[in-house]
Parts: sequence; C-alpha cells; structure tokens
Amino acid sequence: MIKQSAIALTIAAALHSATAQANTISGVVKDPKGQPVANAEVDVIGAAAKTRTDEFGRFTLRNVPVREVELHLAARRFGHSNVKLSVPAAGLTDVELQLTPSSFEIIDVTASPLHASVTESALPVSVLAGDRLKMQQTTSLGDTLSKEVGVHSNFHGGVTSSPIIRGLDGPRVLIMQNGLDAGDASRIGPDHSVATETSTATQIEVLRGPATLFYGSGAIGGVVNVVDDRIPTDSTPRAEWLTELQSVDSAKLVAGSLVNGNQDYAVYLDGFWRDSINYKAPHDWMHRQDEHDHDHDHADEHDEHGRRIANTFSTSKGFTVGGSRLLDNGFVGLSYGRLEREYGIPGHSHGGEEDHAEHDEELVYADKKQDRLQLQSELFFDNPWLRQLNSRLAYTDYQHAEIEDGFVSTVFRNKSHEARFELFHQPVYDWKGGLSLHYKFSDFEAVGSEAFTPPSESTMLALGWMAERHFGPVLLQLGARAERVKISADRVLLPELDIHGHDDDHHDHDHDHDHGGVEIIRVFGVENKYTPVSLSAGVVWDFAEGYNLGLSLSQAERAPSAAELFSFGPHLGTRSYEIGSLFRLNADRDGFELNRDGFELEKSRNLDLTFRKFGGDFGLVLNAFYNRVDNYFYQRNTGLFAEYSHQHEDEHDGHDHGDHDHGGHDHGGELPVYLYVNEDVDLHGFEAQFIWQISAPYRLTIQGDYIRARLRAGGELPRTPPMRLMTELAYQGNHFDADLSISRYFRQDKIAEFEQASAGYTLVDASVSYRFNLGSQDLVAYLKAQNLTDELALVHTSFLRDITPLPGRSFAIGLRGSF
Repeated sequence: MIKQSAIALTIAAALHSATAQANTISGVVKDPKGQPVANAEVDVIGAAAKTRTDEFGRFTLRNVPVREVELHLAARRFGHSNVKLSVPAAGLTDVELQLTPSSFEIIDVTASPLHASVTESALPVSVLAGDRLKMQQTTSLGDTLSKEVGVHSNFHGGVTSSPIIRGLDGPRVLIMQNGLDAGDASRIGPDHSVATETSTATQIEVLRGPATLFYGSGAIGGVVNVVDDRIPTDSTPRAEWLTELQSVDSAKLVAGSLVNGNQDYAVYLDGFWRDSINYKAPHDWMHRQDEHDHDHDHADEHDEHGRRIANTFSTSKGFTVGGSRLLDNGFVGLSYGRLEREYGIPGHSHGGEEDHAEHDEELVYADKKQDRLQLQSELFFDNPWLRQLNSRLAYTDYQHAEIEDGFVSTVFRNKSHEARFELFHQPVYDWKGGLSLHYKFSDFEAVGSEAFTPPSESTMLALGWMAERHFGPVLLQLGARAERVKISADRVLLPELDIHGHDDDHHDHDHDHDHGGVEIIRVFGVENKYTPVSLSAGVVWDFAEGYNLGLSLSQAERAPSAAELFSFGPHLGTRSYEIGSLFRLNADRDGFELNRDGFELEKSRNLDLTFRKFGGDFGLVLNAFYNRVDNYFYQRNTGLFAEYSHQHEDEHDGHDHGDHDHGGHDHGGELPVYLYVNEDVDLHGFEAQFIWQISAPYRLTIQGDYIRARLRAGGELPRTPPMRLMTELAYQGNHFDADLSISRYFRQDKIAEFEQASAGYTLVDASVSYRFNLGSQDLVAYLKAQNLTDELALVHTSFLRDITPLPGRSFAIGLRGSF
C-alpha cells in the first residue's frame, strides 16, 4: 500500500510542471588571472536551471525564478563557489563569476539531500570518480575503495569484499545504489558479494562517520553510494567503454554505457562482462605453505598450481536500461537492472583448519542473480512554501545459491522494497531544509545446510528533519530522525550443540542427525520493535580563502540486524559457527540457552573534527574522530569449537547438476564458535591527506589513517585495520600520465582474545597511460601494475587471512574511450 501510494504521488508530482515566471542569466566564469574556465557547472540551488560553460567560459541559464537566487559553481581543479543574485523580470546579462584553483579534486556528493561537496560537509566525505575510478575499479566494491583514506577492505579472496569505514563494516555501513539500499545479502557476511558494479559507475561516494540522519540506523558507521546514470537527468549524448586484461587471474573485462535523447526524453543503457580464474599468490606463499603443510603430499606440487588460491574464480555479467521524462521543473525516470554472477567461495573446507589441505580443491561457488527496478524524480517548484520534492523508490529481487561439487547446499533470498521522499521548503529566515519520509521492507530467507540465520522480515519507517543556514562564513547544519523498526522471525532454532575446547576431552555424543547432526531443543517465533532516534549538529567555518574547519556532533541509535540476533549455525564461508545475541553460553559452557538481555539498541555518541586547506598548490585534510558506543554488537571468539555435519541436496529450485545420488552426501567437522555479544566500546583515530602540486605536471600525495577500537571493560575489538601510510607521485602531461604509489600497512598487534597478530607489509603499484583521439573518440591506452615486489600480504581484517593472501605481482593492460 505504501509503495503504491508513493508511486502515485511521484507520478502526480511529475505531471505538475512549474508555471511561475522565469527568466535567464548569462555571463562568464573566470579564474583569478582573468582566464576563462571551460566546462564549469553552473546551477541554481533549489531550481532545475543548470548548464556548463563553453570553451570561452560563457554560460546561459534558462528557467531561472524571478527572485533572489543562489548560484553554485563547480569545475575540475577549482574550489566550489556560491553566489547570490537578485533576478529582475528582464533577467541578468554579462554576469562575471570567479573560481579559485584548488589542489584537491572537489566533487559534489549526490548522497547528501542538501547540496554539498567534499569541502562543504561537516562530516568527512571522499569521492572516487573519473580516471581514478576507472584505474582502481575491481571485481569487488571493498577492494575498489581500499586506497581511499579511512577505508579498508575485508578482503575475501578477491571475489568478494565490502568496505570497512573507520573499523566498522557489516550492518553498520550502508551500501547504496543511487541513493537506495543495494538490497543484497552482503551485510550478513563477507562471503556474500555486494550487488553493484564499479566498471559502469560514474562515481563512488564514501561518507565517513554516522550518516544515520539521512539514511537510517544501518548507516551508523558510514555510507557508500555507487552512482551511475541509470536514471539520466539530462539528454546530452555521451558514451563510455572499457576493456581490460589482467595477468594474475587472467581476468577479462568489457563494459560500456551510453546516454542519448532529446529535449523531452533521455535514455540510458549499460552492460558489462567479467571473467577470471583462480588468482596467483605471491611466490613466498609456497614456502609458507611448505612449512605449514610439510606432512601433505600436495605441498610439493608444481609452481603454477601451488600458487593459485582455490575457489577464487569469478564470472559476471549484467545490463541496465533506463529512461527519464525531462520537465521544465525537473525529471522523473525509471530503470531496470539485471545482474548475474558466479564466483568461488574460498576457504570453504569441512573439518577445520587442519584438514583444509585435504579439501581445498573442492569446487565451491555461489550463483547470484538480482533484478532491480528503481524510480527517481526531482521536481522544483516556485511558490511561497514548497521548493523541491525528491522521490526515490526501488524494488529488488535477490537470490544467491551456494553450490558444492554440483550440489546446492544453501539458497539465500532477499526481496526488498524501499521508498524515500524528501520535501524541501523555501528559505525561511535564510534557513534551507525540509522533511524526509523513509520506508524500507526486507523479506530475507536462507534455506539449506548452511542457513545459519533463519528467515526473517525487517520493516523500517522513519521521519527525518534537516536544515542549514549560512551565518557569514559559518555554515550550520542541524538534523533529527526517528525510526520505527520491526524485526520478526517465525522459526528461530535453538539446537543442542556439541561444543568443546581444544584442551577438553573431545565430545563424542550421539545426536539425532535429522537436522544437520544436532537435536533441536526449541523452535519459536520472535518479534522485536525498536525506536532508534538520531540527532546531529555540524558547523563548517570558512575562516580564510581556501581554508575551513568542520565540526560534527551526533548521537545515533541502531537496531540490531536479524543475523546479529537470530544466527545459529555453521558459516563455512568465514570458517566459523555463528550464534546470535539472542543466545548465551550456559553456566557449564557446554551449550547455549536463551538470553533475555540480547535485544538492546546500539547507542553511539560521535565527535568529528576536520581541518581543510584546499586552495593553491598545497592541499591538506586532517580528520580526528571519537565514537563512544554502548551495547556494541560484535562477534566474540568464545575459544570453543562446535561439532557439526550437514547434507547437500542435489536439486533446488530448478537447478540441475547432473545425475547424482538423490540422497546427497554428508560433510562434517568442527568450527570455532563466534557469539554475538553487545558490550561498550570506544573507537577513535585520525585520517590525514596531503597533496602538493609540485609543478604543472607533477603531483605528490601522502595520506595515512589510524584506528583504535577498544572494549571499555578491557581488550580490543577483533579484525581492526592496522595503521597505514600511502604515498603517490603522479605525472599528468598533455598525452602521458603516470604514477607510482607505495602503501605501508603496519603490524597489527592490538588484537582481541584468541586473535593472532598480523605482520606488516608494503605494496608498490604503478601505472602509465597515453591519451589520443581517433575520430570523435577520446581514447586512453593504459598499463598498470599491482604488487610490483610480489609481497606476501595477509590482510588482518579478513576472516580468511591465513589462507587467502593478497594476489601476487599483476599486470593489466586496457583501453577505454569516450565520445
């Protein structure tokens, strides 16, 4: 009902075009030396009027409201600027505007409902776009963003990964596609890939710190928004394409997108295809394996086979088609996307760490499919109170089957729909802002031998308020949000689990094997309701030309996810037995019982302080943050091990895997037990980035980040990213570009109980590219190298740290074009 009402409201608004009097503004944009700034974007804040300057810096804005307006100016390598003008009935001509050069690439952030760029936000923001995005894109989202300051990857054998923002990931980091939840299963485990594609994206935005004000409690740690043109906002003809070959995993990529149309309609189409085999580990990996597996015959296999990590292959393809109706006061558009992917699941052994060598060649992979419909509109109005209405709606149907040696073991499904409306009022005493109404529903189901979390439904309805005002050089931002969250599950299982410590006598109990080798003590239903509330205040002070200070204070609350509450089963993708906070160890530590205290809201109080220098040849950004979190949910290693067994089914939902025994086959073994607990924690750290434009073609970048995550009662949180320093020297000429980067990851010895320290490592990457024209096409041929020194690197944030090192030395050659 809500979804139908939302669609009706959007269509009705789209049919109502603004009829108020409008006029034009024309002029020129120059730099401080009086030289024209070409291709600068000029738009009217709160109106549909926008354009770009020509090669002489000239522009003409049409459909400008006849009143006082605020222009926003943006251009590559220039700082952004806001200019207020009073527009008479006759319009304005010969307006001269100015932009100041910047050492930073300053990009607008579409994820923010209020207009903002990376230098205009109280909360630290990073945007990966343009050539940098094309050169850094990989199969997985986390690995694509792993070089961004404050962002790490929970590397999972190169086939999947999610971004870790300031030590937080999983259900605390919201992954969005064009402003709405990606609608996949990636938040329940790192072995579930994110259902987005980086090769066709125009930019990827990272909001570091709690963004619950705009997007809900699932963004308490940050937001990653993957942006493309699937719902085009204009019909300017353009196209991009990319093809690439890589050595370490024989990866092949072909991708492309295009936009076209006329003054009334715009259409969009994209598509991609990726394929790779198991990747090669660094050469030293063989020596490490020889030492670890010296009793196994396979340790002496030939170099090619011994260096490849099993089940790290991947094949994916997809396409998106979209279109928009372009109106005088905005647009309304609709898109459909299809994504298919098969990828290996590394480390998926049965029988524990000591038996991994025996089973590491078992073929285990995931077969993923997603269909996504998305509707979006932006409508501007010129009346005494209503300024703008933004509407976003999405329906997603996701399915992910895990297949072992031809047998379907588990199927995950997630059907979700989401709607968000943002209603902005006209400025009131110079205050800009409005209200947001946000609804999200998810029907998640896992069926099979590794369904470690039961089927569940999650519903969220929220009302938010946001406002901002300039007081001279000071921008004040305020906001609040209240949610109603309901999480329900009809069949929560409490099994009788055989657990033991490795110092204990090995348990050899007889169990009923009708359900994965354990007896079910109890099956029951749970329905929990939460009311998270978030408050936020931020200040940005432009205290000098090209300098500002940002301060953000917030209090945020998060309802636990269904997986954090209800999980109880083997999760072989992470080599663990996961148990939710609804359960706790009994007094004898030989089984589990219900935990009546496991339903608390997670509450955080957050402080962010940012200093920015972005004008001139030197740029500097310093961020310091402190988060104090009560009832923080995390997986604690209990030091115990669980005995389990499960049986594969040979057919599921029409999958046909050949002529197999219909009885399936059994696997079993033991896994370390990880229990979700909620404890009080403190997280603090810093991020720094320094950019020096040495001369016109040479540019030096130095950046680093540090995170400390401590339990208030004593101890450390597990899998906290280590301190990191990175430096890059880049050359950008008329035709040739080149760069050399060195990244140092320091030893991580601030570790949790039962966790092992990780050694430091250094990665060296380089690239060179050549720009040329062929007819109407702008082409770039490039060669890039990763891990040039073939360094053995074990990622501390990975569940599979000891069995999936980062890939060895790799070279990639590619060609991309645009026209």
